[in-house]
Amino acid sequence: MRYVSNLPHATKAEEHVAITMSDGIQLSARIWRPTDSDRTPVPAVLEYIPYRKRDLTSVRDSIHHPYIAGHGYACVRVDLRGTGDSEGVLKDEYLEQEQADAEEVLAWLAEQPWCDGNTGMMGLSWGAFAALQVAARQPPSLRAIVIASFTDDRYADDMHYMGGALLSDNLAEAGTMFAYATLPPDPALVGDRWREMWHERLENTRPWVLEWLRHQRRDDYWRHASVCDDYQGVRCPVLASSGWADGYSNAVTRLLGNLDVPRKGLIGPWSHKFPHLGEPGPAIGYLQEVVRWWDHWLKGIDNGVMDGPMLRTWMQDSVPPSTSYEARPGRWVGEDTWPSERIESVSCPLVRHRILGPAGTSEPEAESAADHDAMTVQSPLSVGQFAGKWASYNAPPDLPYDQREEDGGSLVFNTDQLTERVEILGAPTVELDLTASEPIAMVAARLSDVAPDGSATRVTYGLLNLTHCSGADEPKPLEPGRRYRATFQLNGVAQAFPPGHRIRLSLSTSYWPLAWPPPKPVRLSVYQGSSTLTLPVRPTTEPDRLPQRPFQEPEGALPLASTQLTPPEERWEVKRDLIGYRNELEILKDRGMVHFEETGLDVGRRAYERYTSTADDFTSASGESTWTMRFKRDEWDVRVETRTVLRCSEEEFFVDATLDGFENDRRVFSRSWNEKVARDYL
Repeated sequence: MRYVSNLPHATKAEEHVAITMSDGIQLSARIWRPTDSDRTPVPAVLEYIPYRKRDLTSVRDSIHHPYIAGHGYACVRVDLRGTGDSEGVLKDEYLEQEQADAEEVLAWLAEQPWCDGNTGMMGLSWGAFAALQVAARQPPSLRAIVIASFTDDRYADDMHYMGGALLSDNLAEAGTMFAYATLPPDPALVGDRWREMWHERLENTRPWVLEWLRHQRRDDYWRHASVCDDYQGVRCPVLASSGWADGYSNAVTRLLGNLDVPRKGLIGPWSHKFPHLGEPGPAIGYLQEVVRWWDHWLKGIDNGVMDGPMLRTWMQDSVPPSTSYEARPGRWVGEDTWPSERIESVSCPLVRHRILGPAGTSEPEAESAADHDAMTVQSPLSVGQFAGKWASYNAPPDLPYDQREEDGGSLVFNTDQLTERVEILGAPTVELDLTASEPIAMVAARLSDVAPDGSATRVTYGLLNLTHCSGADEPKPLEPGRRYRATFQLNGVAQAFPPGHRIRLSLSTSYWPLAWPPPKPVRLSVYQGSSTLTLPVRPTTEPDRLPQRPFQEPEGALPLASTQLTPPEERWEVKRDLIGYRNELEILKDRGMVHFEETGLDVGRRAYERYTSTADDFTSASGESTWTMRFKRDEWDVRVETRTVLRCSEEEFFVDATLDGFENDRRVFSRSWNEKVARDYL
């Protein structure tokens, strides 16, 4: 990262600007804008998230907002209602109130004397969700959006229910927001009201996991703000990006294929990070791309921003399995349109533990009656312990490890050794002709790159709750022994497989703890010949459609100064007790105490997750998310501690949660929840 101080415009910052909503609630904004914008109004760019502009995102914000402001924009960072220094209570994600507030904020911005009436929205993750969802509401001043690491489908392509299977990140993210939604504002900004505002949050917040568990199928709760239900609602230009190591690797191409507005897509090798901070590398000069986007769509500058391919992506080369990478080898490639006519869907039958027919291997063989015999699998609960996180955050190392041990409990299909390089770009599809031994079952499919030494690097994966074979809105129990056709996509990816390697498809009936297991162990029978893997093969014999311009090196403004007071600690441990047959995955992300020079504030964040099970007792699965957040300045010392535990029986989920607030080490608030939710074909 190259830090730039000599920007085209001198800027100034206002740390706490109150924006009053129609119901009287005030939202807190931090605004960076050119010093001459009072005389020469500029467009305004909004980032709208719940992660505390005063402290927790202040360093990150200081890199990109002053940079964009220095190129002639008013950058506005607003804390959502009920978070940071904004008034109110945050009760859930992406509510109607949140989006209505955003529309009011945009209208307020457009009316300011330093704004020329044109606005944009940008963000990563929640901020990108917010921008896309608000764009679909078509506020009059919103001219364009820039979004990174997002989804257009809140049910099936977020951290909740992948393919109708419950993800453990549903618990982890609920635990995160249980903590974030109950944090106090800063007395230095809101004054003596801070305690009243804090206790209003403590009193009115419930564990979000309870609401998420009450909607186990795709219903109106998830349809709200899922842009995939009406792509035509988005009428402004969209610059969309993500990373192949992120959980949100699919929505960029869906937007490219379904929107009918000016749009560009960018997918790198990154985890859940902005591309100018991208890990694994290479990071790129993303902020330069963003400024060009705003220059064209908010200022009307003819700078050729729409030239070149619609999609630019990093074609990843083969790598040994590892839980983290500093950089992924590969190259940038481009596609003029998406879906791309150059991508060929190659259907590969699954026969006798072989994948037949992808480029560089043998062609499909003539089928015999034996090809339709079934192969069976009943996976142990240990399959999935090396799966990594649903979305890689790169801290601690959270990518999948060598898949050979996972494959021991799976049904495995391999190609022959490749005789030539094979590249895929897009979402592989698995179609299975199968039977199940139980009425509720799931299947996990993993695609791996197998090196000549046998090491297996997971390339992508997908899940399907088989009760959702006919749709996620009305799941139906399976009839044991009845044959079903189950078709589902794996996550999109760009991956090259070199000569001498094999492509492997692995199928398992559990994938714990990445996904919650079904109520009972299940034996799946998969029929040969009539089951297939379809690969999106990109030609290697044609010249690359290269991006028009190479990306520049990452740039940003000088970050705010901070000092690490106590060391961070990270841990990712898989444990197995061979006496009690207990399996355990422990994840610790402790940021230590950090001192922020600008505000004189000391901040600590500690997140702990634990997932356990015993032998193959599928009802023994248990997940825990615990957070400790501390804020200290002089005599002001507050702490929030949350703990959420999810357990199950064959019929129900059990949620045990606690919330404690401390002031100067004295507990001033405490509440607990012990509730149960029926399993809904899950």
